[in-house]
Amino acid sequence: MTQPIAKTTVQRALHAHAAIGLIASALLYLVCLTGTVVVLYQEWQRIEQPDAPEMLTIAPDAVQKAAAVVLASEKGKPGTTHLYVHMPVPGLPRTTITTDSQAVHANADGTIAGPEENAWSEFLLAAHYALNIPGLVGMMIVGILGVMIVALSLSGVIAHPRIFRDAFRLRARDNQGVGLADWHNRLSVWTLPFALAIALTGAMIGLGSVGAYGLATAFYKGDLEAAYAPIFGDEAAPDPSPAPLADIAKPLAWIAAEHPEVRPTYVIVHDPQTRGQHVQIIAEHPQRLIYGESYNFGADGRFEGSVGLADGHLGQQLAASTYNLHFGNYGGLPVKLAYIVFGLALTVVVATGTSIWLGKRARRGLHEPRLRSLWDGVIWGVPLALALTFLARLLIGNDAPLTAIFWTLSVLVPAAAIALPARRPKRLLQYLLVAGLVAAPIVRVATL
Repeated sequence: MTQPIAKTTVQRALHAHAAIGLIASALLYLVCLTGTVVVLYQEWQRIEQPDAPEMLTIAPDAVQKAAAVVLASEKGKPGTTHLYVHMPVPGLPRTTITTDSQAVHANADGTIAGPEENAWSEFLLAAHYALNIPGLVGMMIVGILGVMIVALSLSGVIAHPRIFRDAFRLRARDNQGVGLADWHNRLSVWTLPFALAIALTGAMIGLGSVGAYGLATAFYKGDLEAAYAPIFGDEAAPDPSPAPLADIAKPLAWIAAEHPEVRPTYVIVHDPQTRGQHVQIIAEHPQRLIYGESYNFGADGRFEGSVGLADGHLGQQLAASTYNLHFGNYGGLPVKLAYIVFGLALTVVVATGTSIWLGKRARRGLHEPRLRSLWDGVIWGVPLALALTFLARLLIGNDAPLTAIFWTLSVLVPAAAIALPARRPKRLLQYLLVAGLVAAPIVRVATL
């Protein structure tokens, strides 16, 4: 017979649950919200720059031509360490070439159409990925937040022994805090597998980079590429002597002939126009969760082997599957819509957790209107800041200081909310958010 969970254990779990949630509730909310929005990362790029040339496919010779034109435009500048070619895919049917100093769109014939302008999409990804903090610090913080979501999920289940039994009992209209708690608990149960999957993969991505640096320092004399080599493959020995651009067309043609079932997503030329250059093609495999297999080629276009992300050891395949599982980059639009729904539910769970705690304090006679206003400022101020940064991108252009605008608003709005405790700025912020969301598509259409 199953023994009931002891009351002391439940009480300790409740305390742990509240403590973890209060430590980083605002950052958890921000990461969950931006993660939900960034699911449409490809779609945001198309909205930002709707006039960029699009194509279903591009010929290998056209890719070769476009890469050569881009490198020729950088003559006299320091040589780029990598040249990336984003190949057209169904979600983002564009060919984009990126170097250390520029990113441009290419036409289907290999001519250059103009610069890539997706600053808001990149800002959004950086906000979710690392809180816009450069280096490892931001990724480490987000990785820790992923661990916290796992802890919150598990401690929440332990703290509420009847949570699964009451999974479909919802007192949504109760005004004494029970309704809010029911929404919190039911959404927590319904999204538990999703929350655990997203949190674990987020922690792996964020803390994995920190771990790789630690391994590189401890075992590889600080060589980060050597630490990653067992999973993602070795880098060829560099040779900076000048040389013609590597053959890109031949590897693309080889992939089409030998592996017609896969779809190239990226072409990477390492150390282009040097004798040490080599070509790497990343190609998606159908019905697989991995982001792709890496096929390596010499400068002359000769196939040198694959890394093994598709058929190597289990650790490689797991590492290659983490990104798609976390960001929903598989299964097309239906999977993206599911990620948005579950992501919004997880965001609501985080937001209501702190609201429930504030409500319990109020019912015990601890009325804290400023703290309540502060949390309202976070809940409604962060999405308002996102909407206003998008409007800034449309009105000012690709060079708008989006990171500065977003974080300034994310701090000032809650601060202003504290200054107006008696007037409760919640309703005002809701009106402003709706106005921003309505204005965004209108401004987008007007600026086309």
